[in-house]
Amino acid sequence: MHEKEKGLARDFLEGKLSRRELIKRFSALGLTASSAGVLLNMQATNALAADFDWKAHSGKTIKVLLNKHPYADAMIANLDNFKELTGMDVQYDIFPEDVYFDKVTAALSSGSSEYDAFMTGAYMTWTYGPAGWVEDLNPWIQDPAKTNPNYNWDDMLEGVRASCAWSGVPGEEVGAGDAKQWCIPWGYEQNNLAYNAEMLDAAGVAVPTNIDELMAAAATLTTDNVYGIGVRGSRSWATIHPGFLSGYANFGQKDLNLEDGKLSAAMNTDVSKEFHGKWVKMIQDSGAKDWATHTWYQVGTDLGAGKSAMIYDADILGYFMNGGDNAMAGKLAYAPFAANPEASAPTPNIWIWSLAMSKFSKDKDATWNFLQWASGPEHGLFGATKMDFVNPVRKSVWADEMFRERLDASYPGYVEMHDISAPGAKIHFTPQPLFFDLTTEWASSMQQMVAGEIPVDEGLDKLAESVNDQLKDAGLG
Repeated sequence: MHEKEKGLARDFLEGKLSRRELIKRFSALGLTASSAGVLLNMQATNALAADFDWKAHSGKTIKVLLNKHPYADAMIANLDNFKELTGMDVQYDIFPEDVYFDKVTAALSSGSSEYDAFMTGAYMTWTYGPAGWVEDLNPWIQDPAKTNPNYNWDDMLEGVRASCAWSGVPGEEVGAGDAKQWCIPWGYEQNNLAYNAEMLDAAGVAVPTNIDELMAAAATLTTDNVYGIGVRGSRSWATIHPGFLSGYANFGQKDLNLEDGKLSAAMNTDVSKEFHGKWVKMIQDSGAKDWATHTWYQVGTDLGAGKSAMIYDADILGYFMNGGDNAMAGKLAYAPFAANPEASAPTPNIWIWSLAMSKFSKDKDATWNFLQWASGPEHGLFGATKMDFVNPVRKSVWADEMFRERLDASYPGYVEMHDISAPGAKIHFTPQPLFFDLTTEWASSMQQMVAGEIPVDEGLDKLAESVNDQLKDAGLG
């Protein structure tokens, strides 16, 4: 590349040019958008080397365990820049999600040193951390000798960052007390509405803004060939955490109470019973006929195929369904959703794909160099602008005008949805070691309610009784 192009890239990185002006000047020099992106990423990598000794572990090799995901794809696409920056090599194994977490558990529980770092969900660290399988990353983050001064930890969205930290004390809120940073947020999912704009327009249905409007809209949109609303229904903890818990939390409801250090069930309050009743009826009237089998995959593919009119689920699920070879590509739009009509804003529960360091890594400082690069602002911007790295976890990336414009152009309402929802986005579950067992039982109870096998009120009372028994047996209640 010529020095003039490099100079423009440096000016942008130093804040002297806006991204719009940079692209305009690159274009005048005959540089394509793709080439401009490569140059900008190279210059960002070079700029990183100015203030920190990235070569401290040159010649070393680390190994990473990855889930097959667009976040991993973005990292792999940018890996040569990390190798050039550090002189390190990165090996990796990558597995589909249906077997991925079993691979992680097997490696960690056996004390294997094969993998230095791995992708994880924040919920999983509630098991991994107290078990002594992962490192608390606070000592690295807070050590200026080990962390690039431009890493900018405070640039992470507050609710997302806090949701990746927990003290290990059952019932204590994420990010509170003596919280350990068990993992670094990498990319995350809010839960809001994605909808088929053509279907809503054709039916004269306004975009719903609360649970009652959602129920009514879904019923109107349901036909012989299309069902109104897609939500998850399989017997899994993953059925509770997306749309359902986001709406539930919006009414101020909790999964568990904590009093005098003891946990107890909180899902059988009057407000909870009313919300459950509406959720169950919505599925009965306007959900998929085989709702009880629906996972993330079925919810998304039905929207993309035009089999459902709306989903209340992960925003990035709606994002991916609006592209590729999906039949409804280009027809989807997005909206923030506050289930409670009296709530001031949405309170989406979130899933966070994160990066963690194995306690059994043979070279933790070298591993930290990789983790801080992969979760840094430069790579975050590369992934967001050049790959499908949504949703980024950094405020600086969300402030990038070109990123926002790209989303606005192809994903109507997505940016506004994110901005409105981000302040209330966090993990709303109570951290405790029985998390997966209790939420899976909750999903099973929901299946019985939808099938008409048990009334909602009775089902929730029985669920609460069972939860309390399990908490007591575990010494938590």
